[in-house]
Parts: sequence; C-alpha cells; structure tokens
Amino acid sequence: MPNHLQVTLEIITHATENEKLILQSIHEFFNIQEVEFSKQNLFGHFKNPILLSKVKLVKKNARDFVHKLVENIPKYQIEQLLNDIESHIDGSALFLRIGKQDILRKSITLQEKDVIRIKISTLVYRKNDVAKTYVNLLSPPASN
Repeated sequence: MPNHLQVTLEIITHATENEKLILQSIHEFFNIQEVEFSKQNLFGHFKNPILLSKVKLVKKNARDFVHKLVENIPKYQIEQLLNDIESHIDGSALFLRIGKQDILRKSITLQEKDVIRIKISTLVYRKNDVAKTYVNLLSPPASN
C-alpha cells in the first residue's frame, strides 16, 4: 500500500437526517471518532439547514480505512470499480461514493445518490501509473 496515502470523507447531513447515527455508523465501520470531523453549517435550496462534516485521514488511519472499505464493499462492486477505475479518477485522486442509508443499515455499497463522498489520494510520479496505482490499492489480496 502506498506510503503517502490520504483519505478525505465528506458527509452532507440534511435537517431531516440524524447526524449522530450516521457518524456512529462510520465509527463502527472505520473507527473514526465524531470529534475528528470538522463541521460546517450551511444552507441548501430554500434555506434548508445542511451540516457538512469532513475528516482527513493520513498514514496508518488512511491505510486502515481503505482496507476496511475494500473488505466491506461487495465483491461484484469492487470488480466493476476496478474495470472502470478511470471514470473515478480526477488528476491523481480517486473519488468514490458510498451509500449513506446503507451504512446506517450496517452495509457498504457504492452509490450515486445520498452518499458519503470519499477522496483517496497518494503520490503518483507518472501520470500513466495513476490507474494502476489505484487498481493495486483496491484489489483484494491474492489467495495462495
């Protein structure tokens, strides 16, 4: 796993959602404490209150997060992601989205709506190596 790994999570919580339950579910999966999140109160359409919670993980915490993420996403979704990795890369960062409602139900799936946004970044010295780096990072360990 790359040494200079960094993971950023962003969660948008609407007034109708329970922020504490979402952060508790994230803690249960990834061992990230609520106090580690920075929080910003915002307003959405029609002045609806929104809370943006954000955390940045580095070094061992980032590696542990990626390991647990890959371990818990269904195998078929990991395979689809690996086959379509280029569409999730911007610059040298990998962008993923996991279902916010799914994590409350104690599962992790890649989703497009009502999501927790994940940005994974690492040092990649050659542009041609970006996709390969993330394929290696997200590939399950080979069984002997």
